[in-house]
Amino acid sequence: MLGLTQAFAALYLASLLMQLGSTLLMTYLALRLTAGGVAEFWGGALMAANALGMVVGGKVGQVLIGRVGHIRTYVACSGIICAAVLTHAFSEALPLWLLLRFVVGMAMMCQLMVVESWLNDCAQSDQRGKVLGIYMVAAYVGMMLGQLALSIDGNLGLHALLGVVIAFALSQVPVALTRSTHPAILSAEPVDLRLFLQRVPQSLITVLISGMINGSFYGLSSIYASRQGLSTVEVGQFMALAIAAGLLAQLPLGWLSDRLPRTSLIRGVAALLILACLPLAFYQGASFGVLLLFSACIGFLQFCLYPLGVALANDNMEPRLRVSLAGLLLATFGVGACIGPLLAGALMEHFGSASLYYFFAACSGLLVLAVSQKRVTGEFLQADAPLQHQATPVGLACATLAAAVEPAQSGEASQAEAPLSVIEPPA
Repeated sequence: MLGLTQAFAALYLASLLMQLGSTLLMTYLALRLTAGGVAEFWGGALMAANALGMVVGGKVGQVLIGRVGHIRTYVACSGIICAAVLTHAFSEALPLWLLLRFVVGMAMMCQLMVVESWLNDCAQSDQRGKVLGIYMVAAYVGMMLGQLALSIDGNLGLHALLGVVIAFALSQVPVALTRSTHPAILSAEPVDLRLFLQRVPQSLITVLISGMINGSFYGLSSIYASRQGLSTVEVGQFMALAIAAGLLAQLPLGWLSDRLPRTSLIRGVAALLILACLPLAFYQGASFGVLLLFSACIGFLQFCLYPLGVALANDNMEPRLRVSLAGLLLATFGVGACIGPLLAGALMEHFGSASLYYFFAACSGLLVLAVSQKRVTGEFLQADAPLQHQATPVGLACATLAAAVEPAQSGEASQAEAPLSVIEPPA
């Protein structure tokens, strides 16, 4: 494990710094809106714009990498992000902030595609699960540090924005100096949406609702915490603990998923999530310790839904279709991450901040009703389904983005990258 960490240290560090900057920016902007008395709907809209940008960025990244290569794509997008972040300081016009969040989301997706294709390509097949597991840990640690970094500027001044810029600027260094060989992405089979709807409808529903919940969590949970009277530093701790619990959840999840039916686990997790959300929905004015406890419980459960949905889909899909499936699942998650914050933000605006957890409970209730082991026919069950679980997309991206890669290029050939085959978008 130590050897793998050292081998990919540059890429792990880049991922950590990216996620640190991204989550710090996300929570900072949400708290700025709250401090300015802006309606909660706009907090949800900012998250939706970011998610939409990342969905679009999946296509833009393929084109950019094919034309200018991995390192140039990463550095260029980092520069765009730094400029967009600093632009927030010049104006508080909400339409401008929406545009900037879209731009940041699009550019960050391109960066994540660079890092993840590198990891997928350079890792041996028998090491890929461990490599991506360490990548997941680095990303989650970055997200936790980003929340805790709110203590840099409890007054929500410019220091937090400068911290975001520093994080993204520093993330360029390990990527620019890495000596790893460059990957080449294979083209995927065109997406047949009807086939996937027929084969894995319960997976698509699970991933969609997971996107709705997680998008709302990143965009609006900080606003809820602020409305409960928490300070900026306490809001960061509230968010960081939920993310830490989500990371810890991956350990028992893999063990349980190999021993229990996926659908039963999805229903069980959704039912427990309802129970964890209702106290925060009904009871206002809870102490900081109580809020932290329920934040951890909710984070532990919500980050289980996406991995289970992906695992259920892979169980019923042939290997040649799994690249296209991964793209469709990410697109579905992205749609959910766009819709969820808008709906939850509108509810919070009209019915109070506690409506966020009513929304979480309602989404979980839909899963309990929609997912059932009785609907799993077993007709398309695959014996060679991947054993390792995909983590919930961090921001939106995850290690399924570059699921299809060619053997690594070596020597001088890696310096001049061949154009990438463009993966067709979901139909």
